[in-house]
This record gives sequence, C-alpha cells and structure tokens, in this order.
Amino acid sequence: MTLNEYQRHALETAVYPEQSRIIYPTLGLTGEAGEVADKVKKVIRDAGGEFTPEKRQEIMKEIGDVLWYCATLSHDLGFDLEEVAQTNVDKLRSRMQRHRIAGSGDNR
Repeated sequence: MTLNEYQRHALETAVYPEQSRIIYPTLGLTGEAGEVADKVKKVIRDAGGEFTPEKRQEIMKEIGDVLWYCATLSHDLGFDLEEVAQTNVDKLRSRMQRHRIAGSGDNR
C-alpha cells in the first residue's frame, strides 16, 4: 500500500465536524503521540526496558493512530501523504548535504 492509498482509506473513516478541520486532527495527533510516549515510558518503568513482541505490537497500533491523524491533517491542509513524505526526505537530504543534520531550528 502506498502512503496515498493509506490516506484514502483513512479519509473513509474521518468523521469530525467540517468546522473543526485542521484543529481536530491536530489535537488528535498530539494525543496519540502522547499515547505512544506513554506506552514506551511504561515499558521502561514496568518492564525494565524490555520491549516484548506484545508491547511492540501495542506501540505499533498507537503509531498507526498517529499516522491516521497525519493523513487527515495533511488532507485538511491540502497535501497528500506522499507529498509530505517527499518534502521531508528532501529537507533532510539537504541538511545532510550541507552538514546541518544536527542542531535545532526549522530552517537550518
């Protein structure tokens, strides 16, 4: 499945108010990213840092929820996921070529 195919499937289940476009998936994205972080934190706290196959599966499902919100937010902003992915790869390659991969700041 391509990223754009995934995005089309995700949009079939995107049920939220039209007036909340952009805002709703942004809030959902931050919530789901927090759930990924929380599951990783609990592996460190409760399982001595051992990422069992079951824990990895749970985290993978949460990453899927993050992807769903990325897909819907990208759509609401007028982009397909493949365009977002390619733009990101181009940005990172440019930073690498200019020896700017490390550090901080959006436009380095």
